Amino acid sequence: MKRALLVLIISLGFSVPAEAQRPPAACGPAGQLPAELSNNVASDARCFELRMYTATDERGDIDMLHQRFREQEVAIFEKHGAEVIAVWQRLDNPNTLVWMLAYRDRAHRDEVWAGFAADPDWATLRERYNVSLSIEAYWMSSTDYSNLR
Repeated sequence: MKRALLVLIISLGFSVPAEAQRPPAACGPAGQLPAELSNNVASDARCFELRMYTATDERGDIDMLHQRFREQEVAIFEKHGAEVIAVWQRLDNPNTLVWMLAYRDRAHRDEVWAGFAADPDWATLRERYNVSLSIEAYWMSSTDYSNLR
């Protein structure tokens, strides 16, 4: 079973690779995970999502993407209840922005994304900074010995 890499399919104006998959059915505390996934996961673990957005156009879209995040995208996610842990610029691939979000669990993640997708501020921002992207996403629960939970 492929658990390490999952690619999110979303209908928010992004392009995603053909091999895209859905997020896992559960993410977060050990008690919400299937037995085969709950070993080593903390009982108070959150659901973490590491996302990589690679600009697929050569027109300087990565700068537009950073501006979109800088201007309002992070704030919109936070408004809907996500915790944006960090946003990074990849140095080995400067066309890629990497960011991490945290949620209470999978249900909370779904709630955050539904609110984000329906937010009129997101529609306006996406129109202003319409960037062609490929997306990779990884879902994780923190271990029972992690400092970040």
